[in-house]
Amino acid sequence: MNKKVKTARLSILSNSVLIAMKVVAGILSGSVSILSEAIHSGMDLLAALIAFFSVKISDTPADKKHPYGHGKFENISGVVEAFLILVASFWIVFEAIRKIKSNEHIEAMGYGFAVMSVSALINFVVSRKLYKVARATDSIALEADALHLKADVFTSLGVAVGLLLIWITGFHWLDPIVAIMVAVFILRESFILLKTAFYPLVDTALTTEEVMMITDSIKKYSANFHHLRTRKAGNYKFVDFHLELQEDTHIKDAHDLCDRIEAEIKNQIPNVEITIHVETLGSK
Repeated sequence: MNKKVKTARLSILSNSVLIAMKVVAGILSGSVSILSEAIHSGMDLLAALIAFFSVKISDTPADKKHPYGHGKFENISGVVEAFLILVASFWIVFEAIRKIKSNEHIEAMGYGFAVMSVSALINFVVSRKLYKVARATDSIALEADALHLKADVFTSLGVAVGLLLIWITGFHWLDPIVAIMVAVFILRESFILLKTAFYPLVDTALTTEEVMMITDSIKKYSANFHHLRTRKAGNYKFVDFHLELQEDTHIKDAHDLCDRIEAEIKNQIPNVEITIHVETLGSK
């Protein structure tokens, strides 16, 4: 089992435990902010499951039906996760408004505070692990999952502080207000994630830094080139360009030069597929 799949599995386990803790705490206390966090963790669990299956599929080798590989499955999962967060935020607002109208009081605030604090700590540790692996493997699915948990850290701390303030002041209306603040925070999160995951689906070019690495690698061999194109699918990158050589260049020499340029680019950028079109100098 590869590193990405193992890390995605860790997220599933942690979210399952936290959902159980938050549901119990929410029922015992009657706190809508805790229940909103349980909903948030439920979305996190669904997102973790999507991430788990998407990283497994995305690492499947290219085949006849998918000659460019399965990398975009990770981007699709990121878009789905963004919409899940969007749904969760509106559900939390709905529950908070209902709570304001009903004017219900909160019980067992100490237990709720403890659960939210433990939740924040667990998600902090797991999100750091996810981010580390996401950066190392360039996985948008794991990055999206890490973003979920990072948001959960802040929202859990927010709920914990809210419960503490309610205990100190006796103002129970703070609970639904904190819940709405949680909803606004994760709504912002969903737009950030949607933007990150969606752009590669329409074949956005690689970053400026990566394109510069590619051009520098070609220029290292004093070669003329044009029509450089780049795109990304999941953690896979694709590059193609036209390389201009003298008309009398031997086929073997042209092939060897292309191999050296490809090796140079791959040394700079991981998981890259390169296609070079060789043509005579000045034919563009």
